[in-house]
Amino acid sequence: MCRMILAMGSFSTHSVLNAALSMSEGVTASDDAPICRHPNGWGALWRNKTVSEGLSVHKDTRSFKESFEQSLLHKIETDFLVVHVRHATLTHNQGIEYTHPITQKGMVVPWYLFHNGFLPTVYQKLGLERSSFDSREYFDYIIPQGEEKFPNNLEIIEKLEKLAPGGSSANAIVVNSKRAYVIHWTPKDTRFPSYFTMYKLQTQSAVFIASEIIPEIASHENWIPLVQREIIELPFVDYKK
Repeated sequence: MCRMILAMGSFSTHSVLNAALSMSEGVTASDDAPICRHPNGWGALWRNKTVSEGLSVHKDTRSFKESFEQSLLHKIETDFLVVHVRHATLTHNQGIEYTHPITQKGMVVPWYLFHNGFLPTVYQKLGLERSSFDSREYFDYIIPQGEEKFPNNLEIIEKLEKLAPGGSSANAIVVNSKRAYVIHWTPKDTRFPSYFTMYKLQTQSAVFIASEIIPEIASHENWIPLVQREIIELPFVDYKK
């Protein structure tokens, strides 16, 4: 179980980091939250015009509260930022290799995935004998190794609908150097509909999508819940030369 926030446009990096801190500490948790604190590492990805790929990544296995100031992320200037704070569903799946974003390599442009939820049966669709890390297996399921294009939205939803029962959510943010995608999918019989609902905020200068409503960024009524079984595409604007 995790919390995540995406910001695109002209925004305060400091406000996004504060939002991640609030979610990681349970300050903005929903009433039905099965888990409020998310202390098992965190990661971030942002657009960076000074690197060849155009994206930079930071990962830390410590809690966000303990380590985010040392990351110096509050000093970056960017038009796109994702922050993910983690609560490991399985206690043995902790460490840098389990910290998001997860990278899908073996292609011209790497893909990155941030996942909130637990999909313990997705390994079956890959022909594996057992699951070792559900988020990695989820990534391999929707974007196979070597795939250069994001699949058709309907194709992904159909794949998720075919998963055997037992999972909690496939909510995810998927990013490559050209655009980001937000996958909003949770089984219909979930016990925690509010916890697994993501919200969108549109301002004059930016768009925010988050696992929780963040009153410090905007008042409650300005956040709109995403539609279930929805995939949002967010193309990047080319950097000015």
